[in-house]
Amino acid sequence: MEKKPLSIESRLAQIGSVQEPVTGAVTFPIYQATAYRHPKLGQSTGFDYARTKNPTRSVLEDACAELESGDAGFACSSGMAALQTIFSLFGQGDHLIVSLDLYGGTYRLLERIMSKFGVTATYVDTNDMDALERSRQSNTKAVFIETPTNPLMMITDIEAVCTWARHHQLISIVDNTLLTPYFQRPIELGADIVIHSATKYLGGHNDVLAGIIVTKGKELSEEMAFLHNSIGAVLSPSDSYQLMRGMKTLALRMERHESNATALATFLTTHPAIGEVFYPALPDHPGHDIQNRQSSGNTGIFSFKVKDARYVEPVLRHITLIAFAESLGGVESLMTYPAVQTHADIPIEIREAIGVDDRLLRFSVGIEHAEDLIADLDAALNAAMAEVEGSTGE
Repeated sequence: MEKKPLSIESRLAQIGSVQEPVTGAVTFPIYQATAYRHPKLGQSTGFDYARTKNPTRSVLEDACAELESGDAGFACSSGMAALQTIFSLFGQGDHLIVSLDLYGGTYRLLERIMSKFGVTATYVDTNDMDALERSRQSNTKAVFIETPTNPLMMITDIEAVCTWARHHQLISIVDNTLLTPYFQRPIELGADIVIHSATKYLGGHNDVLAGIIVTKGKELSEEMAFLHNSIGAVLSPSDSYQLMRGMKTLALRMERHESNATALATFLTTHPAIGEVFYPALPDHPGHDIQNRQSSGNTGIFSFKVKDARYVEPVLRHITLIAFAESLGGVESLMTYPAVQTHADIPIEIREAIGVDDRLLRFSVGIEHAEDLIADLDAALNAAMAEVEGSTGE
């Protein structure tokens, strides 16, 4: 009888557990060596110098490639290092089409660094096929998609855009940070490259800085390996171990993140202090149907707008269980004010045009008990309304 393939839950839990043949260690060891002996002239064990390849990092990279249905994985020292490595595929005169609602660090890298090397970008709603076609130029080389976007949770039809990109011989790059391969696998939908800020959900504990690249196709994988080695922003053995350790519980964490976020987002839809909630799991979200079609679940992050910008400061001051802190994807709940934190580098006219205004808060929902989180947020919102109304005599 043909053996049934392992589920993703089992594959995650078993990362590295059968990889160490000498001792049979269940947990793969941390190899700190930077240099490796050659058996003889012209021979190699497969490991020569740690920047090029390290045993601990290799186990992580192979696991990430397998989980994302790719051909090769590359572990980088941060999500931004992974982005820089990918963008190094492009050079003078090349043009990229990029998601409109974009993480501020990606925008900063494109506009303040890659622009110095002659790489330009056009920002569009990547779910608008007409807008994509209008933005395509003779020198366009790739399309870069965030889905869901950060922070407005806009959804792109990955398969449609990747099909369009392949028709025009463009590289399709998808940021899968917010959903992870547990809920979404863009390469299976036609993407050429997947990127993760692995600091977020893959690591999951707010204690490791890392980035992951996964590529599909021999030629592209070889070019990425060259860039990864040449640029050298590789992940250390200790951080590779830490990231693998976090990934073993990814399935459990993502299920809890999703259930908690759904409960919190639903609660906020009826709170008198709230104007809008942006979360794809909500039935009235404009990307709800596409999200359900291409993904098996939802992320643990969403954004919402308070009705009055004056509520923001007291809300952030009154939350206690939820931390006012940047980043996302960890077991602890964090709240961020994108206009002055994660998206501060995006010009105000662009931010406000897409909806990242002074009323928007981003909530990375952790794995605490949902009722405790609701109570904390409800108390903070009510205190904010009382302060503002009291100060104005309303």
